[in-house]
Amino acid sequence: MKHSDYYGYALFFLALVILPFFLDSRWQAVATTFIIFTIVALSQDVVLGKSGMFNMGQALFFGLGAYTSAICNTKFGIPLLATVPLAIIIPALFGIILAGPIIHLRGDYLLVVTIGFNIVFVQALQNNLLGLTGGPNGIFGIDMLQIPGIDSGRQSVVYYICLAALVMVLIILKNLETSKAGRALHYFREDPLAAESIGINTRAYKIFAFAFGAGIAGLAGTLYANQYSAVSPEAFDFVQSVLFFSIVIVGGSSVPGIVLGVFVMFVLPEIFRDFATWRYFIFGFAMIFTMILRPCGIWPATYGKVPAYILKGKQHGKK
Repeated sequence: MKHSDYYGYALFFLALVILPFFLDSRWQAVATTFIIFTIVALSQDVVLGKSGMFNMGQALFFGLGAYTSAICNTKFGIPLLATVPLAIIIPALFGIILAGPIIHLRGDYLLVVTIGFNIVFVQALQNNLLGLTGGPNGIFGIDMLQIPGIDSGRQSVVYYICLAALVMVLIILKNLETSKAGRALHYFREDPLAAESIGINTRAYKIFAFAFGAGIAGLAGTLYANQYSAVSPEAFDFVQSVLFFSIVIVGGSSVPGIVLGVFVMFVLPEIFRDFATWRYFIFGFAMIFTMILRPCGIWPATYGKVPAYILKGKQHGKK
């Protein structure tokens, strides 16, 4: 990463730190949701952008984290902060369980199956699974994250908690990018056959990508439950998965691109909310023109040079 990139990130986060001072309570809530959706979109990017797998069921893991925290807090009296590890681990385990049988599927076949998983998950929530999910109405009365010495009920405090989580996720993803696992994900994204030929266990790393992305989405779920003190099935339905999928595609699978993608897909419709149904008309045309003018995304990821042996593998594949 260039020094100019570090300066850019520093200015961006400085802007996020001072942003609540210029917003009313409504727009602070919008900004908080913006950060939460950015975390979910980053988790989607682990599977879609970094690994090249078409997953359109990320809202499942987002909702699983939210409901894990909500159930543990309201049904068993566990403080919301103590539910965070469970909200990360349980979606990650489900990521492993669900990905295992379907990981050999490619392209639109994998996409259709993940859509099915998301639909089954929402139906289970609406039917009050095991008497714990609250049915169509969801779960209400979730406690706030209790931080000693801080009034955690204030909207600005919730915002800064989410911002701290975003910084932590970005640090983790940056370390992943330079790790052995990160390089393996990049290699089989570029050419699965060549990656297997050099000894990379693509099946294991694909399952790892699902589990890793699911864990991050689960963390965002806890933050979502904390913000609204309630969870309901419609917040995690298939439409939400389409939103997160579109954010990565429109943004371009880079951190700046994903941030811009969340802005286009979530904040922009909120800005035009006063125009009622016309805001979706404007939003739809914005998406169309974005993809026409920037087919690789608003801010496409710039990966390093692909190793010679992978390029060679691609050449052999063409022959």
